[in-house]
Amino acid sequence: MAAPIIETCHVACCANRTPNVLSWGRGGLIAYGTCNSVALYDPQKCVVAVLNGHTGRVNTVQWVHREDCVSLILVLSKAYVLFLCPLPQFKQYVECVGHTGPVCAVDAIHLDNNKLLIASTASDSTVKLWLYTGSKGKGSFFCLSDRQVSCPAVPILACGGDDCRIHLYAQCNGQFRKVLSLQGHEDWIRGVEWACVDGDLLLASCAQDCLIRVWRLVAKSRTKRNIHACCLFAPDASSAFAVTLESVLAGHENKVYGVHWQPPLFVSPTGGDQHQSLSLLSASMDKTMILWAQEEGSGVWVEQVRVGEVGGNTLGFYGCQMSPDGSMILAHAFHGALHLWTQSHGKEGEWSPGVVISGHFNAVQDLSWDPEGEFILSVGSDQTTRLLTPWKRMDQTQPTWHEISRPQIHGYDMQCLAMVGRFQYVSGADEKVLRVFRAPRNFVENFANISGTPLAKLLASSDTVDQPEGASTPALGLSNKAVFQGDLTPKTNEEEGTGFNSVSDRYQESYFHPLTLNEPPPEDHLLQNTLWPEVQKLYGHGFEMFCLASDSGRTVVASACKASKAEHAAVLLWSSTSWRQLQALPCHSLTVTQMAFSPNGLFLLAVSRDRTWSLWKRDDPAATPTNTEPHFSLYTSTRKDTAVHTRIIWSCDWSADNKYFVTSSRDKKVIVWGDCSSSEAIVTPDEPPVIRPCSSILDVGDSATAVSFCPILCPGNSYLLAVGLESGQVLLYKWELSEEPAGASDWTRYGETDSSQSHSLTVKRLRWRPRVGRAGQGGEEEGEGSITAAGSSWVQLASAGADHSVKIFNINRLAV
Repeated sequence: MAAPIIETCHVACCANRTPNVLSWGRGGLIAYGTCNSVALYDPQKCVVAVLNGHTGRVNTVQWVHREDCVSLILVLSKAYVLFLCPLPQFKQYVECVGHTGPVCAVDAIHLDNNKLLIASTASDSTVKLWLYTGSKGKGSFFCLSDRQVSCPAVPILACGGDDCRIHLYAQCNGQFRKVLSLQGHEDWIRGVEWACVDGDLLLASCAQDCLIRVWRLVAKSRTKRNIHACCLFAPDASSAFAVTLESVLAGHENKVYGVHWQPPLFVSPTGGDQHQSLSLLSASMDKTMILWAQEEGSGVWVEQVRVGEVGGNTLGFYGCQMSPDGSMILAHAFHGALHLWTQSHGKEGEWSPGVVISGHFNAVQDLSWDPEGEFILSVGSDQTTRLLTPWKRMDQTQPTWHEISRPQIHGYDMQCLAMVGRFQYVSGADEKVLRVFRAPRNFVENFANISGTPLAKLLASSDTVDQPEGASTPALGLSNKAVFQGDLTPKTNEEEGTGFNSVSDRYQESYFHPLTLNEPPPEDHLLQNTLWPEVQKLYGHGFEMFCLASDSGRTVVASACKASKAEHAAVLLWSSTSWRQLQALPCHSLTVTQMAFSPNGLFLLAVSRDRTWSLWKRDDPAATPTNTEPHFSLYTSTRKDTAVHTRIIWSCDWSADNKYFVTSSRDKKVIVWGDCSSSEAIVTPDEPPVIRPCSSILDVGDSATAVSFCPILCPGNSYLLAVGLESGQVLLYKWELSEEPAGASDWTRYGETDSSQSHSLTVKRLRWRPRVGRAGQGGEEEGEGSITAAGSSWVQLASAGADHSVKIFNINRLAV
């Protein structure tokens, strides 16, 4: 079998901000909605598959199991889709359209005749029942106001709504009829779930009144119906159920959004008899999960374990799940983060935080590799900067990628970043200011522990003089303040003085605590203890920042902001040593969408919304010996009457040999220009050098929003390019210089991402790893760290998408 050309190495994504968006399957896979997709996540490894197909946000996901262990995933958004399992094939199986509002809950049971009964509820105040027979979906529905849905092992339907009641419906003669409303909660019902124990049914409900109620439905003979509780009849009309309130659980201090029974254990691996453990898990907006169980002897429900976050400025948990064997519990938070706790072996009642994946909870706008290719920085509209790096578990041979630092948590949506050296970067957001950040010593030490890189090597590549221990954000501030070793030492009364000079002196300014990490940190540490200090602010732009670029020599940073006039569209150049403004480069009339320095730092390329590009050349230092700062002059540019692109130029990049650059546009065209290295023309205002397309015009069939040259040449001195589309797909092309290219004969389609590998929304940025090999695999694959090791077949490509995800692909450049 031929080696695959594109392999998915990692998908960084978080859960959507809805209560029922995550479900833990019997096989160990966690399914959760992320933007418009569903991620299937193995908590011991990584995301193993992504299911695309929805055009709106996925609101609820639910595993449904049969006794023969065949599983289905129910996925709902505005119109919902069923996906058929088992592994490893996932495909869209049935699409049911009917709701007129966003779907917020779903559940299903298998009937005796091998049919599937599905109940779904939506914000259109309806519950719809669907009967799936194996060939097509059909259903009938009735209307009521409710929030949650759940079905036990018998066709009894429980619906909790904003009327603070739980409505029970029982099936009779093929129709569901309302038989009882359970009262007791004093606020909206947020979750209901059934469990079957020794023939009785237990219904757990949670609400915004901070309470959990456990109801018991006890089977009674039809001949003994003189009971005070209301009776529900099973569909076979042979028995009735008495409904009583079992217990009221009070322990949370805020709204309770999720309740979940421990999954039943099956006696045999093929299904059949099952044992239900009476353990109930709850999650609340007070940032805690509580594991409840009945006390032996008395049968009173008591709190067994409480886990959660302490401190921070985040909101609480939206839902919870328990692993099939009950050894792990998982919560998903308001900002999409996953929180995993694992029961300690041999220590009952002790739970420790586990390692999980994470991701942005809004569109990812930009990303960049560090110069050594060992980690990735990404920024997004969720106002955060995140750092991903590979980490190898003790019991595994392949590394998995994890977030180990969150250098910046901002108050504005992030738009762009540029690495300046290995442990320093510049970022821009929806503000007029650029901010410069430098890694603290605590991060460098922890990065060495997690990545396995010698600490001495890392310290040699960074400025260790007066390096702070960490950073913290002051109250109501946007700037990360450096925390030095002296700030961590408790002050005595004499040092503090006898009184407070101001109100702010009464409160601790620094919330940073240095960590010694050997594995990726949990979410609360990422929020509080992994910030990078801000070392500089750069002022000069008149509008919100849009794009950034830095040269390979770490001497110059170029920036551009949003602009509707030529006076604001100028590119500003900054010195990366003094951080003062060097130049303003006026040329374009609208926003500069992207910039790129040539690998040798000689040229700066800028593309714009005005459909043109401009090329700037660094002046020869020998010509101006008195000026030691870099200076750029306009080399050449296209005008509206000479432009080839007819729509916005979104992206650009340089080839590794500095000869060619590529542009991509909304007009679906990708064009290679050059040769820039062969032109020795003298730049004059009257006759600037002319750089023409040296490739045929490649039509990719969709708006080309991102493009990138692979820094490693392919065999035969051909070039490998990645093109990102507005549809979310990533295309790979080989381009080879031809004297007379005709009909795109110089382009060869090399590969493309399939439906599960592609983004579900626009590709915002593509970046190749600057070195060959796969990060985290060791020097043997990377040719001992060389940049152009011809023998290595693997290169890596990172992509940022508007679907909130960062994806890393392994590309086999030698597989044809």
